[in-house]
Amino acid sequence: MTEMYNRMAELCAEIVRSCPDEAVFMRYGCLSDERRDKILQDLSQRVPALVGRTLQKNDLNDSFYAAWDACTAALRNREDRFAMIALAQTADKAMQTLLLEKIRSCQNDDFSVVLNTNRESTGIGLLPRCSCLWERKHRLSHSYHRLDNFLYHFLLIENRILGEWIDKHIFLPDPFFPGFSERKELVIGATPLRGEKHFEEIGYTEQDIRFFTVQCEPETEKQDNEEIWQKIQKASKQHCNILVFPEVLGNPATPEFIRQKLLSLSPEEQQQMPSLIVLPSVWENHMNTVTVLDRSGNLICRQSKQTPFCLTLGGKKHLEGIHTNQVVTILHYEGIGRIAILICKDFLNTRYMEQLMRCFKLTLMIVPSYSTGSYDFRQSFDVCAHDDCNVIWINTCAAVEEGKEANFRHIGYVRKRIGRNDDDSQKLCEMPSCEGFSKGICRRDCLFFETIKGV
Repeated sequence: MTEMYNRMAELCAEIVRSCPDEAVFMRYGCLSDERRDKILQDLSQRVPALVGRTLQKNDLNDSFYAAWDACTAALRNREDRFAMIALAQTADKAMQTLLLEKIRSCQNDDFSVVLNTNRESTGIGLLPRCSCLWERKHRLSHSYHRLDNFLYHFLLIENRILGEWIDKHIFLPDPFFPGFSERKELVIGATPLRGEKHFEEIGYTEQDIRFFTVQCEPETEKQDNEEIWQKIQKASKQHCNILVFPEVLGNPATPEFIRQKLLSLSPEEQQQMPSLIVLPSVWENHMNTVTVLDRSGNLICRQSKQTPFCLTLGGKKHLEGIHTNQVVTILHYEGIGRIAILICKDFLNTRYMEQLMRCFKLTLMIVPSYSTGSYDFRQSFDVCAHDDCNVIWINTCAAVEEGKEANFRHIGYVRKRIGRNDDDSQKLCEMPSCEGFSKGICRRDCLFFETIKGV
């Protein structure tokens, strides 16, 4: 199979290299029936096992590869770009069953690397592409024109789009979200947690730059972690699939504390817990990191913040003193697509956000925040919906600053892509701050739920 993946990557690389102008892909999408039929007839003669068939593993033999190599060489020599795109599109369709099998295989791995071994030389990475209930088949074909507009079973990752980031992929095992395949919906939970921050920002200077670090209050750690656990238990009673906490309200003991709580439950009790628990991020050792657990207490992944935030201390701007590891983790699940976690400022870094969304065709972004307002986040939601990517954003009342209380009328949102004939009011689920917020009273019981369905 690796031989086929490598050949597919080489073909895709050749197409991308030889079609720098989007107009080629635009024109290919408008080919006449006569030209398309002629191309497919030529391909069927050159690679008989490919066109109009569903490939099986035993089809990928020496004879098939010889025919493929001869075909790609002929198309390259005559610079027939339309035929090369058609060949990639045909192979994508023919390998649908094999790629579904590969998804099931990837679910058994701790994490997956791309299918092809020639990513460095081709600049192309290939993965099996999980479907998504709310993603349009011709996603953004009206907005940008690329080769992956014509691929539905391969996820095409172009290094030139990904840039300097390092991608890590986790295929969640089936059934990670129990009942999802029958109900075709996800229940999302989010909580602002509390109105007190229980940490201190400390400024320092290094190489002539003002930075700040975050130091937790040790005396509140146990209470804070118990509170997080109570929220998880409360969410479990609502059959919540994904539970999201805000940024930086965790402490170094939080991940292990919650993990042990989940591990101590009986298997029956674990089944009631949220399938995916996005814990509040922890600021430690110059890293601001979210830990993601499953309902049984297993570590799914850790995602670190990439973009530092600027904070005013003593009337002067200080840069968040985080060190990025440049690793981006993508969670894959059939029917949901691809999930990424962008911590607060990462989401507002438009270039980074769009880079990930369009490179991996993200279908759900989880955005835990600690921010003095929601306006800038809300402005970016429509960009994501435009790309068929839903967003879960949760802030915390602990971030409020004097004079900015009006920014906290809403403490979180779920932005959903809806159908063109659906009620427009359904696209944005608003999480309002509680009645006690304006009075400085926090009952510490806010927990919001919203359901994401197919379109």
